[in-house]
Amino acid sequence: MEHMTSDIEIMNRGINCLLEKLGVIETERFISVINREKFDYTKWQRQRFDNVDSEEFNEVAINYSKENPFQKK
Repeated sequence: MEHMTSDIEIMNRGINCLLEKLGVIETERFISVINREKFDYTKWQRQRFDNVDSEEFNEVAINYSKENPFQKK
């Protein structure tokens, strides 16, 4: 049986990722922007990838997966 990750665990892991990649100040800024702008992740992703053709998207995804192999914790 697979362990279901709680919302608190996901939030902690997410904050830790942000802190690791952005540092404390930029993490705080990121959270502020998300809250202030009523951030819509789906809309952001659509805007981000609308102008990317499928071959380019596939190439970026493959390179990302090579550089960031899946690690189950």
